[in-house]
Amino acid sequence: MIFCSFMGSRVHFLCAFPICDSTRNVGYEFPPMNPDKHGSDKAMEAGVKHLLGEPGFRNLIKMKRIMLPVPLACVLLNPAGFQSWAGPQPADGMEIAAADSLERLTATRPASQPGTTNTMTTAAWKKYSGNPVMGGNYGTCFDLSVLKEGKTYRMWFSWRPKQSIALAESKDGIHWSEPPQIVLRPRRETKWEDEVNRPVVIKGDDGYHMWYTGQAGGQSRIGYARSPDGVVWRRMSETPVLSPEDPWEKVAVMCPDVIWDARAKVFKMWYSAGEQYEPDAIGYATSSDGLTWIKHAGNPVFKSDPGAVWEQYKVTACQMVEDDGWYLMFYIGFRDMDHAQIGIARSKDGISNWERNPANPIIRPDPDRWDHDACYKPYAILEGEQWLLWYNGRHGSLEQIGMAFHKGRDLGFPR
Repeated sequence: MIFCSFMGSRVHFLCAFPICDSTRNVGYEFPPMNPDKHGSDKAMEAGVKHLLGEPGFRNLIKMKRIMLPVPLACVLLNPAGFQSWAGPQPADGMEIAAADSLERLTATRPASQPGTTNTMTTAAWKKYSGNPVMGGNYGTCFDLSVLKEGKTYRMWFSWRPKQSIALAESKDGIHWSEPPQIVLRPRRETKWEDEVNRPVVIKGDDGYHMWYTGQAGGQSRIGYARSPDGVVWRRMSETPVLSPEDPWEKVAVMCPDVIWDARAKVFKMWYSAGEQYEPDAIGYATSSDGLTWIKHAGNPVFKSDPGAVWEQYKVTACQMVEDDGWYLMFYIGFRDMDHAQIGIARSKDGISNWERNPANPIIRPDPDRWDHDACYKPYAILEGEQWLLWYNGRHGSLEQIGMAFHKGRDLGFPR
């Protein structure tokens, strides 16, 4: 287990003793923490409490062993940047993992590119230093969908104060048109969409397609609309196209993400279902017309991993990207109801045999910043050899939209 505190250009790590087991998990074994000794480093203590919460911090003091499914995560920093506490010789990740008496490391934080910051990210992801890029005076802006059309980015997002879905445009993905333009409003007369939010928008030869979440009466359902221009939308049904019916779906289906499979001539949807406040897991459905959906018999197709603390509680609100023969899933993992981070997984069919990225979670909350409590709903675009990722962060009750970058197409999955 590694805990780190950032002090100027230095990064201090409090490490445990690496151990391995027969399942190829790597764990860290350490003497019980002395709160008087380690508590003197206030930045370290604050960081641990932020990651684990006050109860988790108290439990950590009593803990002697913890097993994790990844090696000593030198993905946090360039491995060549590590120096042992005992001397100046560089130590790479394998040397660190093999150490039998390592207690503390010091490393130099890699320099950020202009306009980015690499705090609370892994695997070469860097947050835009000017985050958030949408929110502020507009109040809570959250769960979004982005298309790049020519030289223009178009972002449809959930605008909570208006209980509507709004559109903004940008030339760089950072600076967005103001004020946002409402393009889909609630319709209380239908009894299922007192609020509309969480859209996904795709564009085909026949125009724009939007699937969105309608909420009313303590339930969530999914609706469908179409548009010739992405601005003026026409609902395709007075009733939801997807509703909670199966036991695991409880009272809510929401957060749709849809891909058109041109070869099979079918829409593929991944959606979240379960509780109303935050759904529990991710399901899959298909449709030939966007209206009538057939749910996968093996739902849910993606569930939380109890062995990974950061996503032990729930997984929700995924976005799917087809890349090099894989379905990549960007998703939210919940440690508990109020704390969330962003991870990646991949599957050959988008349904089974999911492989989680070893660097997960790739985007984490920054203490005392705009995303202090949670990082939600990722939406990523591969542009040339760079990934652009938008997400909404929460601090207290306010959610705003920020951005992160990843240089290079390779996201760090095993080859």
